[in-house]
Amino acid sequence: MLRRKARRVQEVDDPLRVPGAPSVMGATSGGGEPPAAVTGPAAAGDTGVDPLDAAQERRVRAVLALGGVPQSDLPDGVQQVRLRLLERAASGREAPRDVSAWAAVVASNLAMDWHRAKRRQERLGERLASLRQLEHPSGEDSSVLSLAVTRGLDELPDAQRQVVVLRFYADLPVRDIAGELGIPEGTVKSRLHSAVRALRARLHEDEVV
Repeated sequence: MLRRKARRVQEVDDPLRVPGAPSVMGATSGGGEPPAAVTGPAAAGDTGVDPLDAAQERRVRAVLALGGVPQSDLPDGVQQVRLRLLERAASGREAPRDVSAWAAVVASNLAMDWHRAKRRQERLGERLASLRQLEHPSGEDSSVLSLAVTRGLDELPDAQRQVVVLRFYADLPVRDIAGELGIPEGTVKSRLHSAVRALRARLHEDEVV
């Protein structure tokens, strides 16, 4: 008799219970197996961690600008590099050995795509000269030199401009440039040599040096 009453009380207390199935109340109050853990994006949530730190973002922006990306498009370019990093992580691939170098190369490739697609003779030199003046205030002569160099960069073939930017502005060693671009070190050196020679000729032509 008492057991029948107890059974009725349990059924009233747990109206969602299906005969033959575990009690919903029991599962949520410790009286049974705990509910399955939530996995995937809902469990991980948005950590808000930026894959690029401040220094890496500045380098990416500089590489994009030197590659001919318009000032108004720089934020989109930086975001593209971020997305590439996030996609790489989401795919389960091993993280780049040097994130900063990897991001600079991705930025240079994006810049080449932009440059080839638009082929606009933008005032890259003026933008870059302004950037240099903000970062390293100097005299008028230095500004003229920076302007001439960046104009010369804009006239270089894409492949030469890319290695110059990566070597002298992103500060990547020749070996890293070769590895990231998938070309021999000798090819990197040859492109650098040709580019530097062309830049020197341009500076002499402009009577800057």
